[in-house]
Amino acid sequence: MIFENLPTTPRSEELIDKAFSRAARSGRAKSGHEAQTSMLQTASNILSDNMENVVTAWPDFDTVDPFYYELADAIVDVDELRQSLSEVSWAARKTAEIRSEYEGRMRRNDADTARKLRKQAFARLADVVEEVEDDLLRIGEARDDLKTLPDIDPDAPTIVVAGYPNVGKSSFVNTVTRARGETASYPFTTKGIGVGHFERDRIRYQVIDTPGLLDRPADERNDIEQQAVSALTHLGDCLLFMVDASGDCGYPLDAQLALRDAVAADFEDVPLLTVCNKSDRSRDVDADLYMSITEDENVEGVLDAAVEAVDYELELPFEESN
Repeated sequence: MIFENLPTTPRSEELIDKAFSRAARSGRAKSGHEAQTSMLQTASNILSDNMENVVTAWPDFDTVDPFYYELADAIVDVDELRQSLSEVSWAARKTAEIRSEYEGRMRRNDADTARKLRKQAFARLADVVEEVEDDLLRIGEARDDLKTLPDIDPDAPTIVVAGYPNVGKSSFVNTVTRARGETASYPFTTKGIGVGHFERDRIRYQVIDTPGLLDRPADERNDIEQQAVSALTHLGDCLLFMVDASGDCGYPLDAQLALRDAVAADFEDVPLLTVCNKSDRSRDVDADLYMSITEDENVEGVLDAAVEAVDYELELPFEESN
């Protein structure tokens, strides 16, 4: 996952303390101009390198997969984050410019004046870092919010499972992935989204259960949840909408079908299969497929239909004929 290895973002005061303490140590081993120059170079290099590393650790949002872009934007404001990254990049360049400016001035003066100039340079370096204090905080908070997202492969063939609570979504995902589903809490939902995998004909498929997002009407979602749904539309290759015709789930069938139609509008370009679960209790609904997870009836048939709807072909390396 592109955000999981982002390094911890230092605070401005941490950067300044680190840079100036290292500079003091470097100066103690030298004297005169050499000591002052070494201190300036050490402090500037630490500040510029650390701030540049903060920026380059982040992916280029212009090139990331649309799924990850919208997912990130659902949790943090990507435009604000990019602006903060730009400000920190400016600060990294500015510290290098200050070093170059003062190195030249220090060479043209005696040791005592060089010492005063180095102190002036340190004050300016500290001012630059303090100027981006809020930006470093914003980047650090964004990193903390995004690094714990579950690992979802936007390039893998993906089946999204939707439907009201208690219709059997999680049981289906756990069954077809042989209990290899990983559940993790996204910041935009109170429940953990389940991500499972299975293999068919050497192809690894992804199955996503979406409690808290696709189990209620759109007008009950907040803006962040709705944007998270938009992110999922970039991911889904097939949508399984599960209904319970028996009504044991606690929701009337009419409401379930209305939710199906609303979710279909979100995933308008994705094949949708209506699956009647608990078919051993009731089949009183016009569905594409009928199954009973508890009775182990047609679960594999539903999975086969989903794989067929995904219609994913494994790309093989090109082989030239002899």
